[in-house]
Amino acid sequence: MTDADLFALFRAELYTPVVGDILDTLGLYHQFLPQPIQPALTPMKLIGRAMPVLMIDVFGEQAQPFGRLTEALDQLEPGDVYLAAGGTMRCAYWGEILTATARTLGAAGAVIDGFHRDTPQVLEQDWPVFSRGRFAQDSGVRTKVVDYRCRIEVGPVTVMPGDLVFGDLDGVLVIPRAHENEVVERALEKARGEKLVRKEIEGGMSSTAAFAKYGIL
Repeated sequence: MTDADLFALFRAELYTPVVGDILDTLGLYHQFLPQPIQPALTPMKLIGRAMPVLMIDVFGEQAQPFGRLTEALDQLEPGDVYLAAGGTMRCAYWGEILTATARTLGAAGAVIDGFHRDTPQVLEQDWPVFSRGRFAQDSGVRTKVVDYRCRIEVGPVTVMPGDLVFGDLDGVLVIPRAHENEVVERALEKARGEKLVRKEIEGGMSSTAAFAKYGIL
């Protein structure tokens, strides 16, 4: 299955709760990014390959403003998810021009462990941005990018380049490459099973009987 086919399958049939349940059954208990990271608009859904970005705090004017930010943006590839973390979140890490750049290059979305700004201009581009919320304060004298396509940690989650990143209105999770085939197969089975269980319950079956028959709740 190509990534394009895989991403279409996620958009059509999967949602983060069912994928998270499967990750739990595999002993991968810490794959959801921190709960405050939410879509800028609730209908937004995101699936793609992680392009991790490491941020640090700075204090005042820099010899290289924003660090390696433009370099990180310009090498984005179709299907990438720009996933940034680091620093103490004293400012916005994402905005209008960054959205336009990433969207034009075919990236799948941005996930920011921090804040975004330029909210009206971001939203009018109809492109998925997930963050901890809105905050106008500029990053130029407060943070910079020091590395990208590198291992990062976001809350309890280790993110490696190329991991699957999946987000919807219930949160954002990361599926390690080594487990993605099994996770996708089992998540599809569970999602389709949940539709059947709901149909049975709406037809009069009790939750107890449905759980006994299908093992899904």
